[in-house]
Amino acid sequence: MVLVGLVLTASFMIAEFIGGILSGSLALIADAGHMLTDAAALGLAWAAFRFGRKLSDSRRTFGYVRFEVLAGFVNAVTLFALVAWITYEAIQRLFEPHPILAGPMLIVAILGLLVNIGVFFMLMQGDREHVNIRGAMLHVMGDLLGSVAAIAAAIIIYFTGWTPIDPILSVLLSAIILRAAWFLLGNVIHILMEGTPSNIEIAELRKTVLGEVSDIADVSHLHVWSITSGKPAATMEVTLKDGADHQTVTERVKKTLARRYSIRHATVEINWGGQPEACSLADPAQTMPSAHAHAH
Repeated sequence: MVLVGLVLTASFMIAEFIGGILSGSLALIADAGHMLTDAAALGLAWAAFRFGRKLSDSRRTFGYVRFEVLAGFVNAVTLFALVAWITYEAIQRLFEPHPILAGPMLIVAILGLLVNIGVFFMLMQGDREHVNIRGAMLHVMGDLLGSVAAIAAAIIIYFTGWTPIDPILSVLLSAIILRAAWFLLGNVIHILMEGTPSNIEIAELRKTVLGEVSDIADVSHLHVWSITSGKPAATMEVTLKDGADHQTVTERVKKTLARRYSIRHATVEINWGGQPEACSLADPAQTMPSAHAHAH
């Protein structure tokens, strides 16, 4: 379903862009740009499923799952450039109005609305709990509004001949694209910087491990990051209590991380020396003697 939605969206995006050029409508071009964000979201969702199944090898020990992140970065930069161009063109057209063919513009906008509705219902048939599917659905819902705006602009131009509504709405659509691009770029940079996933609090995770695995006296050198969207990983060092069952403690920690935080790739090291050393990646001024937990 995701691949079908991607093909439909990408195909009509090209058709809408051509329709915008032929009809002279900047709003259609802006809506095509918003469909580019939809296609990117669907493409990233499909890439997550497709490349997530590829196994790691000796050169890529995490496999190919970060392809999604690299694609997201390229897409975000492209969207910023598109928004800059649309805004520039809109300002030019406010001072020098261009003739617009309202009839073809209306037809293309209505077709775009129908495509978006079809893609939205396709996505509803998929796994709506998956983070990438949810993101793609939000993108498509936003583009539905863009199509409605383009339809409204075409109707206004047809009945009143007031063409400035086209660049005005194109700027509003660009604002929606800019918001999506900024959100996408922020997520990509956060992953590339190996930031802690937004749904995980380091202090709370440390407290959970200490509370549920009773043999552990301390957790230090704690790092949690995302390999790609929806795939968190963690490393930590644990100090055991006297008489602890050291043979099963790492397994119990991993089960806790998987159950409570969906972290299924974790490395747990036992500190046999007693007092843990301060982590070399931590800020010495912020490192507490009894809590060494922090994140990349």
